[in-house]
Amino acid sequence: MLNQAIETPDQYLNGLNVTAYDKIVAAVRDEPRLAKFQFRATNRWHGGGLNQTTIRNFHGGGEEQGVDSRHFTVDTGEPPVLLGDDEAPNPAEYLLHALTACLTSAIVYKAAARGIKIESIESSIEGDMDAHNFLELSEAQRTGYQQIRARFKVKADASLETLKELAAFSPIYDTIVHGTPVSVEIELA
Repeated sequence: MLNQAIETPDQYLNGLNVTAYDKIVAAVRDEPRLAKFQFRATNRWHGGGLNQTTIRNFHGGGEEQGVDSRHFTVDTGEPPVLLGDDEAPNPAEYLLHALTACLTSAIVYKAAARGIKIESIESSIEGDMDAHNFLELSEAQRTGYQQIRARFKVKADASLETLKELAAFSPIYDTIVHGTPVSVEIELA
């Protein structure tokens, strides 16, 4: 009996399995290729401002994930002021959603990994755009967001500086702040 390994229960913090997180870190340390991910989506226009994105499997952890189990659809629309029928949020709103959700997740995950308890997180986010360039009336403004402001209220046993450091681990924040090359190929059907 003394030779048998004593199994300890998994440790959880902020709703996350920290024991599993530590195992993932160790696996990637031993085999760096496991850190590479490729997410994918397809999209089809349905008329007017409405289109639908389908999200299924992705590559991560060294293999395809969710091949038989994942199937999400996300509708995208436009409000009437942008000639849509308001069937769903527009792409600019989804970008804000992606950013605030990823910032929240980064804080929660990194806090759990560091042993920091999070009691609550609430956020609001807003972004400013100018349609002059899109409407081809002026090139003085960029087509995308000129500024995005995310505000968080976090109840945790951590300093403000630590929470800001944790938020900076957000992949979507990194993508927006540091820019990512995007290639667009168009072919005639």
